[in-house]
Amino acid sequence: TSSHTRVGILNNPSSKIKEDNTAIARGILAAFLTQNNSNLKSFLSKLSKEETAKSLAAGTKIVKFLIPGMDGNAFEKKYNTLGLDVIKTHQMFCQEVLKLLPGQMAVISNGR
Repeated sequence: TSSHTRVGILNNPSSKIKEDNTAIARGILAAFLTQNNSNLKSFLSKLSKEETAKSLAAGTKIVKFLIPGMDGNAFEKKYNTLGLDVIKTHQMFCQEVLKLLPGQMAVISNGR
């Protein structure tokens, strides 16, 4: 509810990182890198729904879930060129620095 709050996401997958099981993670990262805050919030809410995950797993393209007002071209370009290395880096940071188990979730506040 505050305009002074910052949110970031680190991925800590529990399974082997592949193109077909990282659609939501890559979508989140692409949105963070290409969209303004109001569109980002709405898009992340849409991506976090279980039916969206099921639809993506069934083969629906992520661009079907873009919301009006999003820069679809910028998003799609970033999504399609975003490699898996960034997710692997997130995973390594979560496990080596934060000492999280694979797939374990955490909330970090104030950089701690």
